[in-house]
Amino acid sequence: MILNPKSNLFEITLTAQKQSIYQWMQQCRLATLSLFQKVDQATFSCQAHPNFSPIGWHLGHIGYTEALWILEHLAGEFPQHLLPYRRLYAADGLPKAERRNLPSLEETLSLLDDVRSRVFQYLSICPLENQERLWRWLLQHESQHCETIAIVLELQKSNPSFNSSNSPAATSKLSPIEKHANSAEMIHIPAGSFQCGSNSINALDNEQPQHEIFLNSYWIDRYPVTQQQYRQFIEAEGYRIATYWHPEGWQWIAKCQIQQPRYWKNSLEYDHYPVCGISWYEADAYARFMGKRLPTEFEWEKAAAWNPTTQQQTNFNWQTAAVNSTQISSTTAKSPPQAPNDCYYMLGNCWEWTSSKFQPYIGFVAYPYKGYSQAYFDNQHYVLRGGSWATLHWTIRPTFRNWYYPQTQEIFSSFRCASDTQ
Repeated sequence: MILNPKSNLFEITLTAQKQSIYQWMQQCRLATLSLFQKVDQATFSCQAHPNFSPIGWHLGHIGYTEALWILEHLAGEFPQHLLPYRRLYAADGLPKAERRNLPSLEETLSLLDDVRSRVFQYLSICPLENQERLWRWLLQHESQHCETIAIVLELQKSNPSFNSSNSPAATSKLSPIEKHANSAEMIHIPAGSFQCGSNSINALDNEQPQHEIFLNSYWIDRYPVTQQQYRQFIEAEGYRIATYWHPEGWQWIAKCQIQQPRYWKNSLEYDHYPVCGISWYEADAYARFMGKRLPTEFEWEKAAAWNPTTQQQTNFNWQTAAVNSTQISSTTAKSPPQAPNDCYYMLGNCWEWTSSKFQPYIGFVAYPYKGYSQAYFDNQHYVLRGGSWATLHWTIRPTFRNWYYPQTQEIFSSFRCASDTQ
């Protein structure tokens, strides 16, 4: 029997775990499509920045990737009528600059509906116990591209030629740091071993395997750096003093005339918001200016997840612990979650830069294909942790590793400082 994925019959006939996969994929798709309300073709196909593809490409790529991994790799048949889209939507197909000649939004939505219908038909008969990791990877794949779409819509705001009034506002979506908080306060993390990484079925290849690591004692900011704090660096002419900067960062700000973070709001109204749209170079320079440094990714993870009382990872539901709602169409912020080491706002506000370069853990095994993470183990990308307001909850967890070049300002990024002494 061919099941209609839109009918109640489809959901009723699935096992409990298949129902979960079905519901999660539907919820994720609704979040993705919410970003395309009132989007015109110019916005749909605009390349807002050389490092990012148009939002229309990301939408088509989501559908193509489902077809590739579920219909071709698992079900054994890639639909023939989708073959003309392969070069356009494959990650290793066209260069980003050539991805602007796109089908209409209506045609793309039709493609996604067709693929999703076939995918759900296969879900009803698949041996999920042998495939669940791939289904969960696909869910996170769409979640990541959904956040990228939110970033590109934000970048389009700087171009008045495009109608992007429906796009989310990067700063207004942030949760402000409590005004009574001492934003400069630091928390002491004692020396000791902890289990970093994850062996969960949700964990991406670069999060695995979980392993023990010893860290010396250190201090870390209780809160992310606010605009009020960062303004001190700007007003002290920090962008003109080479000693604060990594040599390549100094060349970058001179060449690109960088004078402030990408989403900087030059208003006292935003003093208690975390600085947003900041590059690794800027975060590193500010830390030097303050006589501090950026935390390593392991220091960040221990502060976020390790319970000093139980000597175990905190048993949190991280999806609900994020400070902001992880449905990106919402603007409602929750009260700030508190990590077991008394740090705040570590998940779901802004991604936070670390001092660590993106490298594999010992025992790394590529999944689901060699290039997914491995292509970025190039000693040029730095790790960010924590997730932003635009990160869907399927990728909110303290072990999740994001990675970007150090000059990247376009993402929803912030940071907190660390120090060996206070």
